[in-house]
Amino acid sequence: MRPQLCAQRGSGPSKPPRARARARTGIWRRGLRVGIARQTCYNFRMTLSTQQDGLSLSLHGKVALVSGGSRGIGAATVRLLRQAGARVVFSYRQAQPQAEELAQACGGESCCRALRQELTCVEDGQALAAAAAKVFGRLDCLIVNHGIWPPHDQPLATMPARQWRTTLGVNLESVFGLVQAGVAQMLNQPGPPEGARGHLVLIASTAAQRGEALHADYAASKGALISLTKSLSSELAPQGILCNCVAPGWVRTEMSEATLGDPRAAERALRLIPLGRAATPEEIAGPVVFLCTRYAGFVSGEVFNVNGGAVLAG
Repeated sequence: MRPQLCAQRGSGPSKPPRARARARTGIWRRGLRVGIARQTCYNFRMTLSTQQDGLSLSLHGKVALVSGGSRGIGAATVRLLRQAGARVVFSYRQAQPQAEELAQACGGESCCRALRQELTCVEDGQALAAAAAKVFGRLDCLIVNHGIWPPHDQPLATMPARQWRTTLGVNLESVFGLVQAGVAQMLNQPGPPEGARGHLVLIASTAAQRGEALHADYAASKGALISLTKSLSSELAPQGILCNCVAPGWVRTEMSEATLGDPRAAERALRLIPLGRAATPEEIAGPVVFLCTRYAGFVSGEVFNVNGGAVLAG
């Protein structure tokens, strides 16, 4: 209404209809620009205030289990979870010195424990979930990080059945047991007063999305985790448990050292990444921890790609 009143109150001679329309449009556009400018300034001031107060990705009061947490992505995830305030249990298979050192660095037995556990079958996964739940009395976040990647190239035509069974036993069958027992624990314990009842984060791979020649066993096992994530999301979200997946590309860890430490092999791998490099373990752990916070409370069934732009698919 205001642009029209301004046009009517002019002291000069009456303008033609088209001129009056242009005048009204001009006044409205100027008003809109002023409004946008004021809104932008307001948002900017709020942003500064938020930065001064700090943005908290708090997991205080939560208990998290990280499988395969003594090295690489798992160890980085353990550290970030502790920084967010969660109590953490993590598993290891052989790296006992690294596991004990990590647990002590993250606060010791009162808030961080390492459990030795083989993860090769369904029963192993169930045993780990049960043991972890006893440590701090509950389980709120389950990060399924363990897995193996046979570093040697193996054509499918000559792949030994033992290799196939071993890879799927570790990367898939033990995951089923771990998730099954972990979900049962989340459903049977008292839920939080607000927010999700539990969080599941499964670590897959870019190989799950585009395949990986000469590593069909690994790609198949990780592809199954993406399908499992989507199935669990549909099943568990109505019960307050959110399931998501993080799919890393190349990451500088001990598992990838054989490839990334070879200049020719590294060049072939990294030229497919638009960012031109492999990730650090912390760059994968960050999204994992985010998916366990209240800021991801409306995210379920998502495949979170963390690969430097190498694979642009869910």
